[in-house]
Amino acid sequence: MPGMGTDIHGFIECRWDRWLDEDDRSWFGAIDLAHLYNGRDYVAFGSLFGVRDTASFRALADHRGLPHDVSQEVLADFEPWSDELHGESWISWAELAAADWDEFANDVDGCVHEYHRSPDGSWKMHGRNSGLTRFAELSGLTDARHLYSAGSVYPENTEWPDGDRLFRIGRLQRKHAVPDSEWGSVWSVMRTLANLHGDEGVRLVVWFDG
Repeated sequence: MPGMGTDIHGFIECRWDRWLDEDDRSWFGAIDLAHLYNGRDYVAFGSLFGVRDTASFRALADHRGLPHDVSQEVLADFEPWSDELHGESWISWAELAAADWDEFANDVDGCVHEYHRSPDGSWKMHGRNSGLTRFAELSGLTDARHLYSAGSVYPENTEWPDGDRLFRIGRLQRKHAVPDSEWGSVWSVMRTLANLHGDEGVRLVVWFDG
């Protein structure tokens, strides 16, 4: 249907690597991603899996397809709808743990970034296109299209100080494209499972609709 959004689906899988022969190391579905993540963030989808936003970052795991040894739980969920799905991929916890989360995007973000001052005096990212009522007052932008895409109106590093708050035009870091506020629960479960199964024994398998 035209205009439909794109949603992510998938499972965290794990396998027991210790005390088993190679032939016995089967993958199992540990938890449905829907229990841990319910957002729709195209910059995150692109940064992780190369879906929707393919310009901002090099994807960590771009369209790999389902793993050849994917779990039965994943197949049971995926196959009935496979004709309507796309972007299948997977990424191990080892790869996620080794990723450069401080990496900057290839280009300036269209959204204005809001920062709050931390107790140590440093600026901490608070959100993208957040606090827009106040930002409109500071910037003088009155057109909604320009307000929501201020990064295409003002040069990179343009700033609007506002006490212990700051608005800035700039490039996203990967950690802000895939924020802990949305993905922290996913990483927490994968990290816990990796403590038991090893970093290569835990992976996130995903696909998309829309």
